Amino acid sequence: MKRREFVKLSGVAAASTVMLSPMLQSCMDNMNMNMNMGSNAVAVKEGTFTTPLAFPNVMTSNFSMKAKGNTASLLNNQSASVFGYADGMLGPTIKVDTGTTVSMAFQNLLSEDTNIHWHGLLVPADMDGHPKNVINSGGSFDFSLPINQRAGTYWYHPHPHGKTARQVFTGLAGFFIANDAEELALNLPSGDRELLLVIQDKRIENGQLNYSPSMNEIMTGYTGEYVLVNGTYAPFHNVSTQYYRMRILNGSTARVYNISLSDNLGFEVIGSDGGLLSQPVSVNSLLLGPGERADILVSFKNLAVGKEVYLLSKTFDGGAQGQQEFKIMKFTVNQQVSDSFSTPSQLSVVTPLAEASASKTRSMKIKGMMEGMNMNGGGMGSGMHTINDKIYDLNRIDETINAGATEIWDFDNSEGDEIHPMHIHGVQFQILSRTGGRGTLIASERGWKDTVLVMPREKVRIIMTFPQDKGVYVFHCHNLEHEDDGMMLNYEIV
Repeated sequence: MKRREFVKLSGVAAASTVMLSPMLQSCMDNMNMNMNMGSNAVAVKEGTFTTPLAFPNVMTSNFSMKAKGNTASLLNNQSASVFGYADGMLGPTIKVDTGTTVSMAFQNLLSEDTNIHWHGLLVPADMDGHPKNVINSGGSFDFSLPINQRAGTYWYHPHPHGKTARQVFTGLAGFFIANDAEELALNLPSGDRELLLVIQDKRIENGQLNYSPSMNEIMTGYTGEYVLVNGTYAPFHNVSTQYYRMRILNGSTARVYNISLSDNLGFEVIGSDGGLLSQPVSVNSLLLGPGERADILVSFKNLAVGKEVYLLSKTFDGGAQGQQEFKIMKFTVNQQVSDSFSTPSQLSVVTPLAEASASKTRSMKIKGMMEGMNMNGGGMGSGMHTINDKIYDLNRIDETINAGATEIWDFDNSEGDEIHPMHIHGVQFQILSRTGGRGTLIASERGWKDTVLVMPREKVRIIMTFPQDKGVYVFHCHNLEHEDDGMMLNYEIV
């Protein structure tokens, strides 16, 4: 729903009290109060950056995982209740070679249904983590994941409809890294110079995670005042005078980050959601929406020992978001060493898909609507967010696609006031154009993608070739409050 229309409707209702029932009038009053209280993202509170950055364990074989309740220290050494796929928050980083098949034994030890979606992986529909394929509390499932795609920075998280945002917010997420010979031959920074960073914002009260979005926060997305990296609030990490490769995941439910470095230190974008770009692109900032990944190179070569560099989110034009610059984490240069690495001029080959090869163009109008709203309190599934005027129905097929077909989709937010990172399961795509709003593509959008940030007033045109694997997948907004509210549709490959 467009915010100005929501305010207008609420205002009209407030001016027409005599015509409304007491219950409806009370609801409209609450809407107006929420609008006044929640027009911006929650302000971030910067920490002292004195806690060492932690990294999840790496798993390369003997794959098994459990979703379970854990405890973790989030603030001031207070023990908080969290979810995880291992101890503490989050899950292990899975690293495999392309061309292999990962057999993963999974157990659900939570007291509620869950599942795992392998975000960005091109796996069969029955392995993808469709919302209908949930695993009951106490149940188990054996995943078989053929990794037949480019090297890239992928990730995994739960996908039960109506519960995804809360489960991700509470700690269920992890990296999935695919490697291949092409990437290995580039000799990119590796080992302790390859940093995997998942950035998430959390709302924390009395030392505990608090996930309780209001109606307005379902509209705009739920944001938190504490920014964590790999589950650590305001961390620091020591670096030497070398190049570092940083794989960055925006694992927040709704917050967008404008990634940059202090002192206007530039960096090179070498990859996006679906792996390496053709050539590196030098930038000073990079907008990253929920679910998106960026693969960047940062050089500390010319900095003095003792120098502190902050990973920042700079301001940007983003409606309810982007009005605050804040620090995310700190890098401290603590060692002088020599480094002979230089960024390769050619990284990979990204062959453009020809528009003429598309057999169909589909328009996806992404917006909100008043119809279907639960006027007795709202909440997840109230239908304030739609695609083509539809809210999610688990059993309805919304789009039917021929196996192997190449199609163009238009994500149209040209009349919208909200941010929508749109994600398609089961396929990687290329971005053809962006009109309105920013009106151009950014560095990370020059390669393969599975999630694209569609800002207010924008229309984004993408092209993709669907796999031969048949079955039902979903596509949705990766603002997870929007997704749980129904901004998701099914598509079937036949």
